[in-house]
Amino acid sequence: MPESTLESFERTVMPLLDDAYTLARHLVRDEHDAQDVGDARPWLLTIVRNCCYTWRRSARRDTVEYVDDQHGGEYGAQRAADTGALEESDRSELQRALDQLAPEFRETLVLREIQDLSYKEIARVTGAPIGTVMSRLARARRHLQQALGIGARETS
Repeated sequence: MPESTLESFERTVMPLLDDAYTLARHLVRDEHDAQDVGDARPWLLTIVRNCCYTWRRSARRDTVEYVDDQHGGEYGAQRAADTGALEESDRSELQRALDQLAPEFRETLVLREIQDLSYKEIARVTGAPIGTVMSRLARARRHLQQALGIGARETS
């Protein structure tokens, strides 16, 4: 019987998490700092981020299309058609607005608002200082509001 993706992940990656923590503990020489450095979530997201940028450079692609219907499950099928259509319209508008953001703004916004990472975790994932993370997040939110016409709608 072929190994599932989850089984493969557990067999391959899970043992490495202990190794990563052990290495971090020896390098920083402090148990609490090692826990911060070896935290699996930012570590994995950093790897994914770096792989994505490497792939984009090698494949010479500027965008990767994300189709929510293929990744979002069947949750939308359970609601009324008009509600689903309105939500799909809003989602499409939001996706277009996100696609207009510069990559560093988009990744910061996604890591904060969708992945719910702290400023410190985002700084670790992106390699940017916390002040830069905060600035990028503020600018990303402002650009997103402008792209969605939120400020203009509220004042009119």
